[in-house]
Amino acid sequence: MSALLDSVPLTTRRADLRQLSDILQRQQTHKRDIVANAATLRAEQGRIVIPDVEAMISDSGVTRIDGSYQPTALADAGIGEKLGIPVPYLRKLRTNAVELYDANVNGWLTRSSDRNFLLRCLSDGEGGGIARAFLSDGYRIIENFDVLVAVLRGIKDSGMSVQIDADLTERSMVMRVHSEEIKSLAPDLLRNYRSPFTGATGADNPTVFAGFVVRNSETGCGAFTLTPRAVVQVCANGLTFGQDAMRSVHLGVRLDEGVIRWRRDTRQANLDLVTKQARDAVSAFLDVEYVAAKLREIEAKAGHKIDDPDNAIRIVAHQLRFTEDERRQVLNHFIDGGDRSAGGVMQAVTSAAQTQADGDAAYDMEALGLKALDLAARL
Repeated sequence: MSALLDSVPLTTRRADLRQLSDILQRQQTHKRDIVANAATLRAEQGRIVIPDVEAMISDSGVTRIDGSYQPTALADAGIGEKLGIPVPYLRKLRTNAVELYDANVNGWLTRSSDRNFLLRCLSDGEGGGIARAFLSDGYRIIENFDVLVAVLRGIKDSGMSVQIDADLTERSMVMRVHSEEIKSLAPDLLRNYRSPFTGATGADNPTVFAGFVVRNSETGCGAFTLTPRAVVQVCANGLTFGQDAMRSVHLGVRLDEGVIRWRRDTRQANLDLVTKQARDAVSAFLDVEYVAAKLREIEAKAGHKIDDPDNAIRIVAHQLRFTEDERRQVLNHFIDGGDRSAGGVMQAVTSAAQTQADGDAAYDMEALGLKALDLAARL
């Protein structure tokens, strides 16, 4: 497993466009999607064995599909959820009693013989690899690489110049897109704010860029979404406007058993849909009037004074279900930001999001920035 992950990483943080494209292309060459009846699968030494699957023949040669696949933590969660085994218990068995892991999984696979499942794997081509996800056989796959290509096509069609960076995790791909050509000023919002990273002040540079964020999951962890996002130039904080998001849910028809060889027209239909949505997003969200209107909504709440920062951050953190460590991070960013207002609380949440090591945690925290503003404005 480690050798495969060395050549085909599953995760990256703040990748540029070239790095993201390289990783996704490498993943594509190793991806194998298998629909199997529960009765044909088995667990051995904590690995999922897929027997009697016809080899795949391609321009690069013959690739074995049957074999033994090591589940990721996410795949283990899928196995537990689909078979009705408590996920924390299953993870404990993997760590402390792998023979009981096998016994539990095999027992419930046997009792689920009327069901088929979709396994999303990365194959080493020699009868082994990684099981990335254990899903329903009705899951409609929208590939990360296809999303990347389609979004770039939609942006190109718009003629807009943009900047892109991205996170890739076992759960999702997040692409952040913004254009420095489309900008607005937010002097009231940024007057008292300074970047906790550089000390630069918003008073000297109150510029906000227009953009959007693309999120997709190949592994059953949420819908494909395009969400408008503004980027504060002085600190690169992102403000996402979730109420205006475009969504496409990963639901589809039941798949036949065996290795899935996706038809060209099926993938093209997905590409066409995402391209259109990306083009629509550029038109709707990379717009000066749209950004200015959103900033006016924010500024109407942002000036509320925070008299007791520690208590305010504690209340906001509790309402947004931050961990204690996340609460401390937000408080530190609030202090470093120097803006004792509801807008300062929002900035503290979104700047703390940038420091998260995990891309999913960063995305989730940033998405709570405007909720933090609403809560702080009512204190």
